[in-house]
Amino acid sequence: MGIFGRRTTDETVDETTAETTAGTDAGTAAPGLATLTGDYSIDPVHSTIGFVARHAMVTNVKGKFSDFTGSLHLDGTDPARSTASIDVRMDSVDTGSADRDGHLKSADFFKTDEFPAMTFRSTSAQALGDDGYRVTGDLSILGVTKPLTIDLEFNGSATDPYGNERVGFEGRAEILRSEWGLTWNAALETGGVLVSDKIKLNFDISAIKNA
Repeated sequence: MGIFGRRTTDETVDETTAETTAGTDAGTAAPGLATLTGDYSIDPVHSTIGFVARHAMVTNVKGKFSDFTGSLHLDGTDPARSTASIDVRMDSVDTGSADRDGHLKSADFFKTDEFPAMTFRSTSAQALGDDGYRVTGDLSILGVTKPLTIDLEFNGSATDPYGNERVGFEGRAEILRSEWGLTWNAALETGGVLVSDKIKLNFDISAIKNA
């Protein structure tokens, strides 16, 4: 059952009693809504914001951003009131190649001197059933803001050895970079272009509940 569909504490106790009678480990019972509802800060050390682009029509190049901050508000009683906000430093791009990273930071792509940040601000949230959710919001790159929908899967919640209450999500989305003004390309002699217009975005998020 998903994070926004957790049973109330009383219901959880009743279910746990039944499971224990049947010989099921009571420690697997889902936490109540009060445990998960609240404000969270994304932990960048244990999170990844990445992307995949097709290169020369034949292979995928993967990259990520190493400097970002973000926050979540999870509402266990009304998923539509949940929110997400992310700020990414564009000059933290890392594709494993210093030359390629330099090109991405240049005026051909991200123009990081002029546009240092990429931002996402959610505008709506929806529970899809099981552990699936959909968050729609405004993605801003190069001063252009357009809607983006991210499909998310809830990975669970836990208390780490330092007492931090954590939740985890995996997400994915696709964009056409040209819609945000990222239009640089080069033609190939064999046909096609060097860099795909379609970019796959992936998110692996660990967030800590605020005190």
